[in-house]
Amino acid sequence: MLFQSLSALPPARLLSFCLASLLLLSVNDCFFRFARAQNSSPQSPPSAPSSVVELHKIVPLPGDLDDVPVLNSNSPEQVQEEGILVSTCAPAGKAHPEAHLNYQFKGRFDIFAHHVAKGKADNLRTLYLGVVLSNPGAQKANVKVLSGASYLSQPDAPFVAKSPIEPNDDNSVFAGPGSRVMSDVLRNRRAEWLPERLTIAPGASVVLASLPIPVKALTPPLNGRSLLVRLSSSAPICASTVAMYAPPAGTANDTAAKSVIVNEAAGATAEAFVAPVVCGERPPKDSEWIAMLHNAPLAGPREKPASAPQAAGPLVYGRVAGVSKGSSWNCTLGDPFGFPGAGGKQPSVTVPDPAQPLSFPIASLERGTFATGSVQSAPLLVRYPDTAYKANGNYSTRYRITIPLVNRASSEREVSILLQSPVKNDTAQESLTFYDPPPTRVFFRGTVLVVYADDDGAEQRKYYHLVMNQGQHGSPLVKLHLKAGERRIVQVEFLYPPDATPPQVLTIESKI
Repeated sequence: MLFQSLSALPPARLLSFCLASLLLLSVNDCFFRFARAQNSSPQSPPSAPSSVVELHKIVPLPGDLDDVPVLNSNSPEQVQEEGILVSTCAPAGKAHPEAHLNYQFKGRFDIFAHHVAKGKADNLRTLYLGVVLSNPGAQKANVKVLSGASYLSQPDAPFVAKSPIEPNDDNSVFAGPGSRVMSDVLRNRRAEWLPERLTIAPGASVVLASLPIPVKALTPPLNGRSLLVRLSSSAPICASTVAMYAPPAGTANDTAAKSVIVNEAAGATAEAFVAPVVCGERPPKDSEWIAMLHNAPLAGPREKPASAPQAAGPLVYGRVAGVSKGSSWNCTLGDPFGFPGAGGKQPSVTVPDPAQPLSFPIASLERGTFATGSVQSAPLLVRYPDTAYKANGNYSTRYRITIPLVNRASSEREVSILLQSPVKNDTAQESLTFYDPPPTRVFFRGTVLVVYADDDGAEQRKYYHLVMNQGQHGSPLVKLHLKAGERRIVQVEFLYPPDATPPQVLTIESKI
């Protein structure tokens, strides 16, 4: 019908009708294009997670860090320019004196490093992390390697999703290299490639580790490595971490892929870590590591400088590069409730009321003390001017916390011990804020050891791997049923892992 009606129109009117129809279709098409554009525009950002405020009694963690110095190497975290990461050698005679901090270790000390290699389109060579020990003195230095480990993100310890709490007695659960390294050292293990002891002659240097961080086969070309070694030296020595790209194959002596360290006590030699050979490149030689230590500038790119202590305005914590003071925090919790007899010769912690759990900050830092004013961050004995003023986060610090519980109520109580990750706060007193549900950003991943006597009196020693997101309430590490007047001791121990975001809290809560 429509076709017949149109065919009967004069040619001029038919042309006008067609033009009007085309105009109408064009306007409609523009409208629908606009509507589709409006509908396909980015959605508004997701709403903030729901907050849950809980009443907690929050008191500072007693005790303090010990005096063990730690070579703390975390700046720049992402390395794209080879050079010195941290050197405690003397500046005299070095090509770049500003790269050397002039500090000597004697007795117990640690070496901690956590770095990421990011390849570029024009440079996918393997970045190596080197650890060099130097003896500037006139007598030999005997160095014991007490424990230590190092792992890569890929393939050793990828960041895979894990449950909030998993048993880890067999040391098979980890997420990320920091998690895996801390779990090994928590158990006082020493990697096979690390020597039990070594001797450094006067004026000599020894390469303790030459560890690859490959990126060539990865998409994106990004890989990380964590390292922690605990040592003791009989004489003052210097320690350094250095970043070097693999030299091209065919240069120098390609057979020198092994660093040989004299094990004087055993009268033998121990082969250090043997790096896998990547086509077209080779591992650095010991002589090349030592030459770089003497001639190279600081590695880069340099990160944003840290805020000065107590500075107003936005706070930049900064990455750590230097020597921090404190390897372990050992303490026995005391009673904050003021019960008669609670402060006697035998310390005790009164089981808190079910309505108000008791919490102690862990790895508290400036503007993150939960209103206690207690900053646990290790001070820096020496540092580079553009890096952190404190070891914020206390990465690799061993926390040993003894909890002497006493139930002073007139009836039995169920008592739980938890590690929690509340929202960072420095002003809210007597309360902690959690998210329900917590966002997906992980704030803690690592292994915790708990030692206690269970309700049957049997001694338990349990390892658990925890994963907590920002604002996550946490899962109980242990549950105990304490009769009225009963006393029970629980010990909690862990090494604060890199890739975590401080602070957390250790919480004691109860139920009737």
